[in-house]
This record gives sequence, C-alpha cells and structure tokens, in this order.
Amino acid sequence: MWPSHVSGRTGAQVDITGAERVAHRPAGPAGPHAPAGLLAVWSVTRLLLLLCVFEVWTFPGPDVTGDVSVIYQGWFDVLRTGTFPGADVTWQYPPGAALAILAPGLLPFLDYASAFFVLAFLADLVVLMLLLRAGTGADRGPRGARLWVAGLPLLGPTVYARYDVMVTAVAVAALVAGARHPRVAGVLIGFGALLKVWPALLLAGAVRRRTWGAAAACTAVLAGVCALAAPGAFAFLTSQRDRGTEVESLGGLVLHVARHTGWDGQVLLHYGSMEFLGPYVREVSIAAQVLTALAFGWLLLWRLRARRFGPAAPADAAFTAVLLFTVTSRVISPQYLVWLVGLAAVCLCFRASRMLPAALLVTAASLVTVLEFPVWFAHVVASDPLGVALLFLRNGLLMAAAVVAAVRLWRSTVPDGAPAPVPGQAARTRETSASS
Repeated sequence: MWPSHVSGRTGAQVDITGAERVAHRPAGPAGPHAPAGLLAVWSVTRLLLLLCVFEVWTFPGPDVTGDVSVIYQGWFDVLRTGTFPGADVTWQYPPGAALAILAPGLLPFLDYASAFFVLAFLADLVVLMLLLRAGTGADRGPRGARLWVAGLPLLGPTVYARYDVMVTAVAVAALVAGARHPRVAGVLIGFGALLKVWPALLLAGAVRRRTWGAAAACTAVLAGVCALAAPGAFAFLTSQRDRGTEVESLGGLVLHVARHTGWDGQVLLHYGSMEFLGPYVREVSIAAQVLTALAFGWLLLWRLRARRFGPAAPADAAFTAVLLFTVTSRVISPQYLVWLVGLAAVCLCFRASRMLPAALLVTAASLVTVLEFPVWFAHVVASDPLGVALLFLRNGLLMAAAVVAAVRLWRSTVPDGAPAPVPGQAARTRETSASS
C-alpha cells in the first residue's frame, strides 16, 4: 500500500474495507453523461480542425498545411524508393519517422495530404480513448480527457498538419500501459523514441527495470532493422550541427531584443524553420545546450534522491522531463505543445498528481502559441513589439510551468533531508514499492 503522502491523504492511514471502500471511492467518468458530453465537445472541436486543414475554412495567418503537401509528400516519394531523404536538410528525424510519413499510403483512395489529416485525426481519437480508459477506477478521474479535449484545439490546425499527434499517441499509450504492463510500456517508449526521440524522456519516471530493458531492446532491434533496410537511417544525428537559433525559442528572445539595439543578424528560412543567423547566434545556441545539460543533471539528481513513487509519479516525471527539455531547447516549434498537452493530460488522470498548476500553464501557453503561430507569425519574424510580447508571454508561461512542475515533482517524491541513495539500492527499493 502506498504511504499516506503519496495517496494524497494526511494524518493517520484509514483502513476502509467492503462497502465503506465503495462508498468512499471517488466518482469516475464512467457515468453515461460525462463521456457523451466530452465526445460531443471533442467532435465539434475536431470538426473545426478538419475544416481548417481541408481548407474549407481559412485559418488566420500563413498556411500550415504546406509541410504535409510539399515537405512530407516529398519525403514520401523518396522513402518509397528504399532510401532516407538524407540529402534534404529538412529531414532531421530518427528513422522511425519514416513510418509516419509512409502511413498515408495505407489510404490509397485519398490524396497524400488528405490521408495524412485523416490519420492525424484518428491518432487524436486514440489519445482520447486512452485517456478515458486511464481515468476510470479508484483514485482516477476525467480531468485528463477534459484537458486533451479542451487544450489541444487551442493550437489550431497545426495539430493535424504535423505528425507529432501520432507520436503523442504512442507516448500516452506507453504511460497508460506502464502500471500494469511495464514491458509493453518499454516497447512503446523505444518505438516512440525512434519516431521523434523525445519519448525516450518517459524513462525518467520508469520505476521498473523491465521497462528500461524492453525500451533498450526495442530501440536496438528497430534501429538495426532501419539501418539494414535503407541507407541514411541515422544521418539525422549530424544534420542539425549547423542550425541557428529558432525565432520562437527562449534563446531567440535574446536575439529579438538585440535586433532593437543594433544587432546586424537576420532571420532566414534555415533547416526548415525561421532561424536567427549572424553574430553571437552560436553563443546563444551553446547557452541553450548548457541549459539542457543542467536540466539533465537536475533530473539525474532527482532520480537518485526520489524515494516515494506513487501511481502518478511516472507520468508526473515524464511530463516534467519533457517540459524541461522543451523550454531549454534552441527550437520551440508550435507542435511541441502537442506533446506537453498529451503528457499533462495523462498526469491529470491521476487524482494524486501534483501537475494541475503546470498543466494549466501549458494550456494557457497553447492559446498564446496559436497567436504567435500562425496568426501573427509575421510580427514574430519582424521582431516587432507585438511579436516579441507574444513570445515573452508564451515562453514565460512555459518556463513557469517547468519550474512549477520540477518543484512539485521534487516535493512529492523526495523526503526532506533524505541522503542520496546508492543507485543499486534505490532501484531495488523502487522495484519493491512499484509492485506493492
């Protein structure tokens, strides 16, 4: 049984048995009205997203579907020949991404872009179903599904015009499976990491060795298959060495301000995104990498010190890890918020999760994100007062979410004054706790 500080109770532990346990069980989303209402809202909001990507309704700002109809379809044509598009500087993804790019071929009765939008829509539906299932039972609730339904469409049509919602579906499935099926969770994490790297961060909260072992085995096997199947599978590892600092990133804010003080750099389409190029950009990028290293160091310290792993801890840790690495990255693309909304939603399926404030901050950041891209992206590129103000607000919300999430994760899992345990001993302790 989890200790009282993990289950959310205070004071003495109360033994509830029989009918008393049923009477004290929190109401879940299993009633007929809650899912029906949630599905209705999901259907309306997703219909609006589909109308946007199918260009029935024109969303303000630049067209976000060009990545699918031009870039993705170009990759599709190359991948069908049995090779990776390594010569294309915009191909910056691990080899598993080829599966997402090739997937629209499963719907030959639709053109490529239409098939992709339909698959993205179905991935969105899969996430909702997973969250509804994860939110049922004692100590669970419907908050996660509600966050996904309300928070995701705030990002606008970008949601269905990138393959990130598909990767998020894999990550959500891994976290949902983690408690009862650690090996399945590990396989899904390994598969997700080969789709877009970041799902590997879900291992930050994995408390069972079986999850780590399955993730490593899946990654190794699939990586080997990809390497043998086609040349150029791992060209992405070196393809971003010469990238600048993306205009929407935290480091980009420094350069936005510098443009108003005489800095003579410029913003250009570079490696598939709008980036700053010019003096001191390299130093800003290095600073971002240092911040990422510090974030990794904090996660490692937390993992060594953490002693209390309740049911919500794996999801809370995964959300915090991805938040930290997103905020410190030299690129913060709008679609990255899809990951954060999905992971935050899994956290909120657990009533004991401490991530509600951080999840709300991410949701607010999603609303600002759709304003900075695509609605007023021209102002961001121009570094004018409106564009800079939007970035300060969006990135400030993400920074606040990362700090709040880190503090809450630490306080909920690390006892006050606890010494750092011996790594082997810590692993055995967590293994025992997870199975109790």
